Amino acid sequence: MRAIRFDEFGGPEVLRLVEVEAPLPGPGEVSIDVAYTGINFADLKARSVGYRVGSLPFVPGLELSGRIRAVGEGVEGFEVGQEVTAMTEGGAYADVALAPAVTVFPVPEGVSLRTAATLPTVLPTAHALIHEVGRLTPGESVLVQGAAGGVGTVVGQVAKLAGAGAVYGVVSSESKADYARKHGYDDAFLTGTFDADVRRATGGRGVDLVLDPVGGETLRRGLESLALFGRLVSYGNASGEEAWQAGQAELYPRGLSVSGFSVLGLAAGDPRALREIADRALLLATTGQVELPVTAEFPLEEAAAAHELMEGRTSTGKLLLRVA
Repeated sequence: MRAIRFDEFGGPEVLRLVEVEAPLPGPGEVSIDVAYTGINFADLKARSVGYRVGSLPFVPGLELSGRIRAVGEGVEGFEVGQEVTAMTEGGAYADVALAPAVTVFPVPEGVSLRTAATLPTVLPTAHALIHEVGRLTPGESVLVQGAAGGVGTVVGQVAKLAGAGAVYGVVSSESKADYARKHGYDDAFLTGTFDADVRRATGGRGVDLVLDPVGGETLRRGLESLALFGRLVSYGNASGEEAWQAGQAELYPRGLSVSGFSVLGLAAGDPRALREIADRALLLATTGQVELPVTAEFPLEEAAAAHELMEGRTSTGKLLLRVA
């Protein structure tokens, strides 16, 4: 079978199309004939710095859609040929991929395999950020970093459905700001001035909830953008900066709190909790309440071009690899 693999860390050029043996599912696993694979920022970090890479060579890819090829020992509820979407532990940039059965979900009726590939990581992440971790209550305001990306596009819609009083986004360009406003954001601010813009938009009060996948200095500025008793959820460190720490001096005076979330961490630590969140989140897509537009699609062999596009920070929405 075909797979996109890297044998060393580096830029998009280290991605290579190779021929390898199709994997066989072990106990508790299924193998899937891949139709589409979602591109995530974590894939770029795996390729460049080894994020969540156990050993080399490595086939990246954390989410996919396709059809069940075979089921491993002890797996129930799936049958060969069934259309599914899945979160994997790597390996989705390939014709055939393995996934733990607990992170495999039947494709909802009326949802295409192309659309299904956008769902496994983004929707559960967005749902958890707003509900399980962010604990948004109706009328509260939200500030979302990376509002034009995959998670950002969806989380603004989920916040609105949860009754948010105002949803603000932070983006890197005016074109992305326009995109965010078209996908449910009340307003979108540029990275360089967002903290001042938040204070202006809220009359100096700040927002109740900040969602931050960037980390570093951006996280610190987000913390300062919170209202009294506000909450910040960190779910990434896309900046690559040294982790910024918050302590008594930052949190105590205004009763602020900071929490964290990783959909991959939850998948590894408590996959059944992830399934419960995912089941609730997928309903938002099947009922048409939330959509994640696919803004670019590449054939499998052009995975490097997809990485270049995402790394250039000009893309919006979701990027896919077309495998079959």
